Amino acid sequence: MDWEKKMVVVEDFVEYQIFLVSEEPSDHEKRKQILQGYIESILAKFAPLLAPYIWQNQPFNLGYKAKKGNTPAHIGGITYFGDNIEDEWFIVYLLQETTKEYPELAARVEDNDGEFLLIEAADFLPRWLKPENSSNRVFFYHGKLCIIPLRQDGLELPDQATSIDVSQSLSLLAAFSEKLLATESVSKALRRRLEGYPDKIKDSLHHARCYVPAGIAAVLKERPHLVSAAVQAFYLRDPIDLKACRIFRHFPPETRVLSSVRFTKCLYAQLSQQRFQPDKRSGYTLPELSDPRYKACDLGMKLAHGFEIMCSKCSRPSGDFNMLPLQSPRWTGFLNSLKKNNFFKGEMEGSALYRELLKKAEVYFLQSFVKPERSAAESPGEEVLQLLNTLPISLEEMKKEEANLPPDEDDSWLDITPEKLEQILQDAAGPKESVPTSVANEKNYDLSEVTDSMKAFISKVSSHEGAELPWALAEAPITFDVDSFKSALENILGSSPEDLDSDDLESEEEFELLDSDEDQESQSDTEALGSLRSYMEVMDRELAQTNIGKSFTTKKTEEIPFPFDPNGPAEPGYAEDHSDEEDGSTEEHSFAPVDVDLNLVTNLLESYSSQAGLAGPASNLLQSMGVHLPDNTDQDPSADTALH
Repeated sequence: MDWEKKMVVVEDFVEYQIFLVSEEPSDHEKRKQILQGYIESILAKFAPLLAPYIWQNQPFNLGYKAKKGNTPAHIGGITYFGDNIEDEWFIVYLLQETTKEYPELAARVEDNDGEFLLIEAADFLPRWLKPENSSNRVFFYHGKLCIIPLRQDGLELPDQATSIDVSQSLSLLAAFSEKLLATESVSKALRRRLEGYPDKIKDSLHHARCYVPAGIAAVLKERPHLVSAAVQAFYLRDPIDLKACRIFRHFPPETRVLSSVRFTKCLYAQLSQQRFQPDKRSGYTLPELSDPRYKACDLGMKLAHGFEIMCSKCSRPSGDFNMLPLQSPRWTGFLNSLKKNNFFKGEMEGSALYRELLKKAEVYFLQSFVKPERSAAESPGEEVLQLLNTLPISLEEMKKEEANLPPDEDDSWLDITPEKLEQILQDAAGPKESVPTSVANEKNYDLSEVTDSMKAFISKVSSHEGAELPWALAEAPITFDVDSFKSALENILGSSPEDLDSDDLESEEEFELLDSDEDQESQSDTEALGSLRSYMEVMDRELAQTNIGKSFTTKKTEEIPFPFDPNGPAEPGYAEDHSDEEDGSTEEHSFAPVDVDLNLVTNLLESYSSQAGLAGPASNLLQSMGVHLPDNTDQDPSADTALH
């Protein structure tokens, strides 16, 4: 078990439960027998997919789980999938298909992140559904995704608590399954993630030629799934592990032969992308990089290190206990179930293909039935040593087979171009609305959409959970109520200048005024607003000495008279033009309205252009509001021209 814990560096696991929806039978022993029968039937049903599958760390497994608290007796399992996320989604596919094949069963699944099915469809979830109340609400039933709501007309739901137990959920599924179906957008997001299964399994494999010791070639021919344990042992090696590889006791380099090894793409990438030089004392040497045998020698050398590390961790002698379960009545019953499900494809007993399928079935049975039920299952290294002691290994026969090996599969998928990366990201994000790319569309692009979206965003009410990004433009026009704004300011300022932050005062006289008036409890609203105007006056005088006003684009209209008292602040939305006369003795104040829309679009386009096609704040903000800007094809784009 210690070895298995080391293999799982990151605790990435998926836990799954399968429930019998009906409450019958109520007798515990009868219910246990029924659930155990389902375990055998499910594993036999999906044996054609599961038997040849290579798992990254641990396989899909099912076992009986007794009743505990409000959770009824059920079928359950847990799989640590490590770096290969596809193992997790393959299990999701299996659970969905299980509830489709067995309508009386319901299944739920979660991983170390929680309800990851909801995370996949996060953009389409109802607003009430949150991590704190999502437990025991998401199920597969009849092959469809169901979400149990907090409330719904016609349903006798529990009180609006943050949690619901499994028994309550199963009762609701049995009574109102059609009313609990997830929305089409949520279901579509999940279907997109599971698209391609089960054919997708074949696409995840990669075959490559490797120069490996004859013992490894024999072991992998008998138990192909052991390649994952060897790759993981090499990938997670440490200096102590490499001490065992100074002298190869179990896999000497002089017995190397050319063999075709089946990997998953994840395992192949982990093995091939690591640079490693073997110890000179080990006897393993690599040809020149230009040598056509280099890749096969490099892969085989790394595999040999992985197998040697595994075997070096085994202390007790190997025995034949591993085969004892194959002589039990349970194996006989499972074998009959495989025959009923056409696992052997109509082959006659004793034929070459029948024997090959029978070996896969035996390994599958040991992995799915025997190991999960043992408290101290043997490590992969012990399994390898046992095979080395029992398998016939003929070096001459393996040399003859080298001429008939299939060629290496193309591994160009390891090199991801920017175009491929963009396609992967688009596939993961789902279909998006088409963005106009032609020149005609660019000329007709309406930049008012940007300003409308921004105004809709500003008008949204936010909470402590963050801002709400509008997916559609608000239909109601955006208005500014001056009276409401003034009233809100008065409420904020209060009836006394004591409520003002002392850090905002600009002179010592004002500090002294506050000190002298500490005992006064109220001031009139007029005095408070007058004080506010004085602060804004000071701010205007300070800003007049800078070029901030010149950075704003104003509307091309006639000069507008000062909107307020000359001694008061300027009206919001207006820019003040300070121009000294020739003698420098007078200052002319002219105010032109700021073109807010033009300034907004100009600044956004400048920010978008500076991103040079990469992700950035402008593109992220606009895309989150449903605004897609066309590609910049001009050398010197002008927002002013685009607007007018």
